[in-house]
Amino acid sequence: MELRALTGDTLAAALDDVARLRIEVFAAYPYLYDGDLAYERRYLEPYRAQDAIVVGAFEGAELVGAATGMPLAAHADDFAVAFEGTGIALEDVFYCAESVLLPEYRGQGIGHAFFEYRESHARRLGFDHAAFCAVLRPEDHPMKPEGYRPLDAFWRARGYAPLDGITAQFGWRDMGEEAESLKRLQVWMRAL
Repeated sequence: MELRALTGDTLAAALDDVARLRIEVFAAYPYLYDGDLAYERRYLEPYRAQDAIVVGAFEGAELVGAATGMPLAAHADDFAVAFEGTGIALEDVFYCAESVLLPEYRGQGIGHAFFEYRESHARRLGFDHAAFCAVLRPEDHPMKPEGYRPLDAFWRARGYAPLDGITAQFGWRDMGEEAESLKRLQVWMRAL
């Protein structure tokens, strides 16, 4: 397994593979995302920006996992309302957007490495906090699999904590839905 930060032409060449990974991994609970490649290409385009990072996990030449991040202020339209009145400036926070990893590669420390790459990148850029969002689903959600364990313990072990009462809303189409609907996501943050 090889992990590396993707930039420039390497990043551009990997974006379709990152899109496919997002569609595959986020189809599972709790995201239940019914994605398509055209949407993914539009969503991932901002990661070509200089301050953004995409970390790829490769098994040989195959991309089996990816993690993305960029300054939270680049997502101001999505986060401005959530952070209103908190005293936290979006400009001070680096957003660890997503980590997607095929199930057969989990439990090998790659998730920790994804955070290490993004947090190091954020520190180099001068950020003093990192944040991410986790989708909130009701405990009795009909598609929740038997034995499902959220990643809260993993995130807490990395120093993240949910920001009390701070949630964002994002829209996507769930599996089985006709149209996109808004989902609430809990904001987690830590000092760097």
